[in-house]
Amino acid sequence: MADFSKQWCEANDPEMPWDFDILEEADKLQPDYYISVICEGYGFSAIYKDKKGNILLAFDNYQDGTTEWKPYNQVIK
Repeated sequence: MADFSKQWCEANDPEMPWDFDILEEADKLQPDYYISVICEGYGFSAIYKDKKGNILLAFDNYQDGTTEWKPYNQVIK
């Protein structure tokens, strides 16, 4: 089943019910921890809170097996 974040739904399909809120999930995290959660809309696979409290989102490159962590405010505009 596809999951979509509140942020994606608000920006792209306000009538669509959302499955999780990125900021609420990040708020639950201790610094330097992450949670695996997939947003089909934005295409990320995890939410991470760094030691400074910054939120980063994981984007997996399945072709070369790497993961790129992008800052929340670069993805969510």
